[in-house]
This record gives sequence, C-alpha cells and structure tokens, in this order.
Amino acid sequence: MKVRVIAGLGMTLLAAGLMTIYFLDPDWDGQGDPATESTPPPAAPTAGEAGAAEVAGFLEQYNATYLALRTEATEADWNWRVDASEANLTARNTTRAALEDFTGGSAVVQKLRQFRDRIDLSEQQDRQIETAWRLATRRPSGSGDSLRRRDELVQTCLDTLRTADGPVPTPGEPNRTPPRSPALQAFSAERDTLRRLQQWESLLAVGPGLKDGMLELRDLRNGSARQMGYSSWFGLEADDLDLQAAELIQQLDELLSGIMPLYVHIHCWVRHELARRYGAPVPRRIPAYWLNRPWGSPWTGIVEGPDLDTPLSDVQPRWLAETAERNLTSLGFAPLPLTYWGRSDLFPVPSGSAQRKDDRTITLHVDLAQDVRTLTHLRSDFASLEQAHRQTMTAAAMLATDRDELPPLLRRPASGILAQTWPELASLTVRQVPYLQQIGMLAPEETPEPIRHLLSQALRGGIVSLPFLLGTLAHWEYDLYENDLPRHQINTRWWEYAARYQGIVPPVDRGEDACDPAALEVVYTAPGRGFVPALGRLTAHQLQAYLCEEILGGSVHGTPLAGEHKAGRLLHSMMAAGASRPWQLSLQRATGQELSAAALMEYYDPLLQWLQVQNEGREIGF
Repeated sequence: MKVRVIAGLGMTLLAAGLMTIYFLDPDWDGQGDPATESTPPPAAPTAGEAGAAEVAGFLEQYNATYLALRTEATEADWNWRVDASEANLTARNTTRAALEDFTGGSAVVQKLRQFRDRIDLSEQQDRQIETAWRLATRRPSGSGDSLRRRDELVQTCLDTLRTADGPVPTPGEPNRTPPRSPALQAFSAERDTLRRLQQWESLLAVGPGLKDGMLELRDLRNGSARQMGYSSWFGLEADDLDLQAAELIQQLDELLSGIMPLYVHIHCWVRHELARRYGAPVPRRIPAYWLNRPWGSPWTGIVEGPDLDTPLSDVQPRWLAETAERNLTSLGFAPLPLTYWGRSDLFPVPSGSAQRKDDRTITLHVDLAQDVRTLTHLRSDFASLEQAHRQTMTAAAMLATDRDELPPLLRRPASGILAQTWPELASLTVRQVPYLQQIGMLAPEETPEPIRHLLSQALRGGIVSLPFLLGTLAHWEYDLYENDLPRHQINTRWWEYAARYQGIVPPVDRGEDACDPAALEVVYTAPGRGFVPALGRLTAHQLQAYLCEEILGGSVHGTPLAGEHKAGRLLHSMMAAGASRPWQLSLQRATGQELSAAALMEYYDPLLQWLQVQNEGREIGF
C-alpha cells in the first residue's frame, strides 16, 4: 500500500478518535486525558450558554475533521484525474469513503438532528449545520448496502452510455466540448431525411436498457432524502438553493416566461431555415431529428459564427492561461499562487505518453486555502481561450474564501448557481469584441459582424439551451423525484415538456417502449440539478449588466471589465462571502435586484430586433 494511502488512513483514524472523544465528552478541549484529568468546576453556565457552547464546540471539531478528511480526499481525486492508475483509484476510493463515513456517520447525524431544532443559532452556525445536514443526506454512511447499490448503478449506467455509439455527455452546456462519437458526427453531417431519422433513433436506442436502473436510482435517492426530512431528492437540491421544490419550479417558469419573447423568434427563424435545408413544409414545432443533438440542445450547424480560431492558431497554449490571469490581476485580484502553475495540468497529454488523464475540465480547491488547481486541455483555439478565462475566474472565487472568519464548511459558493456564475461571467468577458482587441487577438479595425456573433452565441447554447434546462429537464426531474413519476409515463412526460417548453417533437411516436431521458448523462451525474448552469448564466448576465452600465457607465457589448478595479472589488466581495449567506442575498446586495431574465434579454436585444424583421409575416410561437 502506498505511503499516501497509509497516511490517509492514519489521519482518518485520528479524526474518528477526536470526534468520538468529543461526542463522549463535549467539554474536552483537546489537551490531556479527558477520562483522568480534573479541574476545579467553573461556575455553572445557564442552559442557553451551555447549549451555545455545545453547538460552537461541535462545529469547531466538525470543521477541523471535515477539512482534514476533505483535503486528503480531494488530493487523491486530483491524482486520479491526472493519471487514472489503479493505485490512484484505490487511494481515491479509500479517502472518499473515509470522508463520507464521517459526514454521514450516525454520531454526526444525531448531533445535527439535535441542533437543527434550535432557534438560537447564529446565521453562520445555522448555515453550517444545514450544509453538514445536506452532506449527510447525500451520502449517509449508515445505509451501506443502499449506497453501494447507488454507486454500482451510476457506474453501470455511465459505462453503458459511454460505450454506446452516440449519446452526448452534457447537452445544454455550450462551453464544454464533449467527445463526439462517429455516429453523432455522421448524424450531424447527414442531409437525407430518411437516413437521418434512422440515425436519430439509433442514437437513442440505449435508453430502454437503462430505464430500470434509472428508476431504481430514483427510489434509492428519494429514500435517502426522505429519511432525512426532505420531500424528495429534488427537494434536497432545491434546499441547496434556499428554496422549496415547488418554489423553485415556480421561479424557473417565471424566468422562462421572460426568455420566451426571444426564444420563439429564434425558433421561428430556425424552423424556416431547416425546412429549406430538408426540402419540407415549415412545421409548427421542430422535428427533433432535424437538429444535431437528439434532445434539441444546443442547435449547432445552422449558422457559422465568426472565425475566432485563426487569430489564435500560432499562439502557444500557455499564452491563453497567462492572458486569463492578466485579466484577473487587471481587476485588482492577486496573481494566482505559484503552486497553481506548478500543480495544475493545463495541456493535452503528449503523444505516446502512458498517462491516462481525465478528458473533462475541472478546477479543484484542494485544501480550502491557497491550493487550487485546474485540469484542462488548452490548445491554440478560441474555445481554449474561453476555457482558460473560465477556470482562472473559478480559481479566483475559490481563493477569495480563504479567510479565517469563514469556517471550512462555508468556504464554497453560496449555491451551485454562483459556482456557475463566475465562469459564465468570464465567458461573457471573452466574447466582447473590445476585450479581444485589448488582448491583441483582433486588430482595432477587425470587428465580427454583430448579429452573426450574437446568433452564433444564442444557438450554441446561450439561449436555446435554457428552455431545455429550465423547462424540459427541470420539470421532468421534478415529476420524477417529487411526484414519483410512474414508469408508464417516463418517456411520454419527457416529450410533453419538450413540446411545451422547446417547441420540439419526436419525428415518430416515442411511447414507453423508448426511454429517451435515460440516455442523458446528466441524469446520473447531476440528478435534480442539471438546470443550475442555466441559472448561473442568467446571474452572470445580470452581474455584467450592472457592472458595465451602473458601475462603469457603458454598455454590455462595448465596456470590457478588464482594468476596472471597481468591478473587481464588487466581484471579490461576492466571492469572499462564500456560503455565509443565501445566494439571492449576495446578488441583491451586489446589484439591488432579484434574479430575472431582463439582463440576458438586453444582451440579445439587437438579435431580437433583427429576427423580428426576418420573421415578418410568419407565424410566431409553437
């Protein structure tokens, strides 16, 4: 066994011992032998003082143990992602199990259950208790067989998807470039509608075989959540956003209603373009097989955006990362630590190397202090420039939470929404033509055609993924978990929502013999929260609009944030709050506004005006 694994096990045993002593004697201060040492008894505290001291003592011990175990587990996870050897996998599994045995342990749950009923907790204590409670709910150590079965099912389903010839790993996320199978490439290039229909059905053929596993997973997840007092697994994820499940769905509907005036015009224009392409009458709703993704998000291959790759074809990939860091420092952020550059893995594995590196991009906050690292695959193209900016902004947000007054449990974004906001804001920055001119990628006289630039962004996910994520996926998962959607309605309900929210229909009957949502990887990897990136995008637009217009007195398209310390100070103050307050409060304090679609609609307003002219005389809506 490697030294690292032995050290991790030793730390686990030490942490377990500390917590056991604490639960046996909460007044122990960590010095001497609690069983034999005695001191003169202090004045008896009041009941309220004793209770407050017990909560504070528990949280202090919990945070110390959590930090130690989480650091070991995150380090092991990083090592496995960088090189997926058997030894690294064993260390990853061992350290992760130790962390979960602690966070979901019966002794911890018992104390948390006791403290959740108290009404005299400070806001920071309450948010720590609730964070720890959600950690315990997601991975309760007392249900070993259930957890093992959950893990087995997730891995089996993912293995089936990743070996099937077609499914798209993460639809609706425009800034991630998933591996494309030969079947998907052939489908995207096909123009014969009969062959295209056959290929579309083939891409979804994996679904029926996954239906039983998906439903069993639903029941296991719901069992864990309901045992801990949540309405369902979806209710647990809604609670992480400081909302009830029904409140969340209502808010998503309100946001979608704000987006629809633009979406219906994009939908109208696209269905006319595709009808012309395939020589067919213009339909009211788009046949799903006309689009290049089986579920209708994003809408690639309809219009080509401006060529932003050629200007970067001769630059070294490291320049992209350094440029992204310069954007941060121009805002007033400190340079990234030297350890970031020494420990990150930013470039593709050299040809012929035996290293098995994860093909996904991720930035990890290893020790919840200054050790942040990015794993990605930067190349000499615009997607890599955007990815470099996204990850360095994410790293900056993590580093901002390294404050003594913020306990480890709260050194994270207030929700997954804010975790997605920072990289989305970076994407908005790097798409601004003035910023591209600032960094020398475009000459001052080079200006991509504005409408084409906006239309490309909208189709690759900026707009068209929102009805998919906030509408079809979120509402279907709400029904699946919250309402225990019966198996004879799984596929039917999916396509009902696709028609309602996306204006997309299957080209042939897709009854319950099919199971199309089961072919979505996000159903297994982000259950009940696949819509969160869309909310992060809306929040980023709202922040950008406020910074550009209210703080800097410019416009969202013509006012780069780079070099503006006033903008940097506002962003840093939001990041530094971590999870110490609800994300809604952070957004409201920063902008004076609640979340809405208004800023996104303002960003795309020139596109909407253009589309209204193009669609004059056409039937709008579906």
